[in-house]
Amino acid sequence: MRRVPSKQRNSRIHRDRDVRALSRLACLLACGLVLAGGFVFAARQHFAAVDFGYKSEVLRRERDRLLAEKQQLLLRKEQAFAPARLAVQARELGLKPLQANQVGSPKAVVARQLPIASALLNPSASFQR
Repeated sequence: MRRVPSKQRNSRIHRDRDVRALSRLACLLACGLVLAGGFVFAARQHFAAVDFGYKSEVLRRERDRLLAEKQQLLLRKEQAFAPARLAVQARELGLKPLQANQVGSPKAVVARQLPIASALLNPSASFQR
């Protein structure tokens, strides 16, 4: 089909604007923007969740390491305060085991502590003597 250029001038003819088509276009654009914004928001939430997962894993490993270190320190403390080790260290310092004649009867111990206790309770009485 061959078209022949028309000889009429169409410059004076004005087209009516289709308002419904323009409103549909605006609605489509708004829906597209909302949809794209939703995708961006979902992607941001996803990446934040992944980052949070990595950080929590690092903290979990740090907690496990600290718990293991705490167990080692408690074990060392228990080994340091073991009675056998304390006895060896006491002998190295020159301490000797307690002898039976060094221990008095409970009444003698209380009698020796009474003047000290009364002086501590009433300090002004110790100066009056």
